[in-house]
Amino acid sequence: MDFLEILSACGRVEAPVVIVAAHPDDEILGLGSRLCWLPQLSIIHLTDGAPRDLRDATREGFDGWQGYAAARRTELHAALIEIRAGHAALITYDHPDQEAALHLADIIARLRSDLAGAAFVVTHPYEHGHPDHDTAALAVALAASRLGNAAPEHFEFASYHLGEGEVRLGEFWPAPGCAETVLHLSEAELARKRAAMARFETQKALGCRFLLSPERLRKAPTHDFAIPAPPGRAVYEQWGVGGSLAEWRRHADAILAAEGAGCA
Repeated sequence: MDFLEILSACGRVEAPVVIVAAHPDDEILGLGSRLCWLPQLSIIHLTDGAPRDLRDATREGFDGWQGYAAARRTELHAALIEIRAGHAALITYDHPDQEAALHLADIIARLRSDLAGAAFVVTHPYEHGHPDHDTAALAVALAASRLGNAAPEHFEFASYHLGEGEVRLGEFWPAPGCAETVLHLSEAELARKRAAMARFETQKALGCRFLLSPERLRKAPTHDFAIPAPPGRAVYEQWGVGGSLAEWRRHADAILAAEGAGCA
């Protein structure tokens, strides 16, 4: 069986797996029910989950981003225990939330090292849901390109995007010829995931937006990062966070030019 078939059957994936997530909690929303079946799991967070504009921090009663970031980290540890994935090795690049694109060169260089030896990598799709999600998709693709034949097999978990004017949560924008694996959580799995998400006290104002089941996975399609993603518009512009799609494109275009590549 391949990676997705094993996960569908709730089997153990004995090979090393790396999840590259933009923020603490993305991995649980995207693939929480199966983390316990990954004994050699490493989770890389590109950001510390703390925007520097302090809107989120002050909403939760913190007077600085440092305390908010520390709280999110503590919440993550508790959530991983709830979901039976306390064994996961955690790596954080500690870039500011909403600003990962400013650090693409550093992220790609570190991912090239951190993905070496992994059999599988799972990250966000390129769909303009959040600028840090797009950065994760681009950085993983370019790091994998640097690794060549030694690159891990590349998969994606569903995040969110704009579709027909509405935010589509927990769904992929369809990619031609790219089948989805849909994981319908059992009552026990859903209860554990719900308990894990409840640990993210700082995210309660936002967490109600997201669905916990089903989880959707797919083999990563060949995204053309030199052009906008198929949805064409960004959720984060609609929500007023993370700047503009035009700003993200400037950083992406610069790194693509430096790498000499337009496509993953």
